Amino acid sequence: MPSGQPDFSRVITCRCVKIAAEKEQENRLQKYSNLGALINYTFESISKGGISGEAGRQELFKRAYEAAQQYAADAQGWFILVGPSGSGKTHLAASIANERIKQGKPAFFQTVPELLDHLRSAFAPDSEMAYDDLFNKVCNAPLLILDDLGVQASTAWAREKLDQLFNYRFSHELPTVITTSTPIDELDERIRTRLSSPRLSRIYVIEQKASALREYSWGQGFELQKEMTFKAFDSKRLNLPAEQRQNLGSAYQVALQFAESPEGWLVFQGVNGCGKTHLASAIVNYRYEAHKQAIFVVVPEFLDHLRKTFNPESKVSYDQLFEAVKTAPLLVLDDFGEQSATPWAQEKLYQVINYRYNARLATVITTCNSLDEIEPRISSRLVDPRISMVINITAPDYRGDQSANQAAKTGLRRVKKNRWNSPD
Repeated sequence: MPSGQPDFSRVITCRCVKIAAEKEQENRLQKYSNLGALINYTFESISKGGISGEAGRQELFKRAYEAAQQYAADAQGWFILVGPSGSGKTHLAASIANERIKQGKPAFFQTVPELLDHLRSAFAPDSEMAYDDLFNKVCNAPLLILDDLGVQASTAWAREKLDQLFNYRFSHELPTVITTSTPIDELDERIRTRLSSPRLSRIYVIEQKASALREYSWGQGFELQKEMTFKAFDSKRLNLPAEQRQNLGSAYQVALQFAESPEGWLVFQGVNGCGKTHLASAIVNYRYEAHKQAIFVVVPEFLDHLRKTFNPESKVSYDQLFEAVKTAPLLVLDDFGEQSATPWAQEKLYQVINYRYNARLATVITTCNSLDEIEPRISSRLVDPRISMVINITAPDYRGDQSANQAAKTGLRRVKKNRWNSPD
């Protein structure tokens, strides 16, 4: 530059050297980030509508997407993404990291299970990085992104390490992104309190976790029950004697009152086809129309599904399924007594009955059995007048199947096709 010019005698990096330096820095940041193949996960490579096409899910994802973009521009506090596998939360978390790298700022990405594995292996004599060095690197990362919290092995050591990590970053208010498929209220209490801090954390639910049971609508295989409404119930069967018509009408009125305000227990007893399942289904349909929760369970099929949850390929865990039935605000147990009388089956049913009895949760039970044929520790709760009303429907099989009526009289039972309110 000519003498006297403002830039005279200044050393200025030429454009090509500057580009090379920026590229070298980006490479260093990418290597530090530990993103691997996720280096191509950006905000541009995923739609604002997310992976799922349902309108409700699209709105949730769009909200999380826009919040993630804002966080990437100014990483402050903790950013929590909650959603089931495949909902797009990892893509958003990686997009935040890649956007920070483009800005020339560091971000360290690590799945929680891999982090714990690395920490364990750091104790080995031939480890490339000592345990303290690795743990300090994670604790002090300028921006830490932890993916898949909640899928790690729940050992005492793992819980302690995560607690130390979260406590350190929480105390120092270090920017942290966390993804989890586990609802926040199901996480360990010490972690949950930090993730739920209104001062430091922002939580975005991308997609609600699939429920173990449908609580607001019928599942597949319940086409008949969908049609079993109070309007469709014939409580004035003209071919019945007056006493049986009156009995059926009384059962109808009791069921309708229960549907309007479910309190206590309602036990329908009678032969197959007398109308008890129709009335129980009508109660559920009434609650669904009012947008209230209810679960309809055919007992033998429920026990079969409960056994199947022990299969590693099951979509629903045992705890999810059992807790959903046990704690439902309104539960219908259809065909009680038709299940196999194994000790395991009896114990599971007793646990459900006993929990709901103690919690005074609204319950409807249908059975072909005489109550004195049911296990005493269960039947004693079914007949307790403080909580339960037993309705003995005296009407015969409405289908007019004489062989079925005769079978009912001789104590034989036909086994209905097993169905229950399952997501499958």
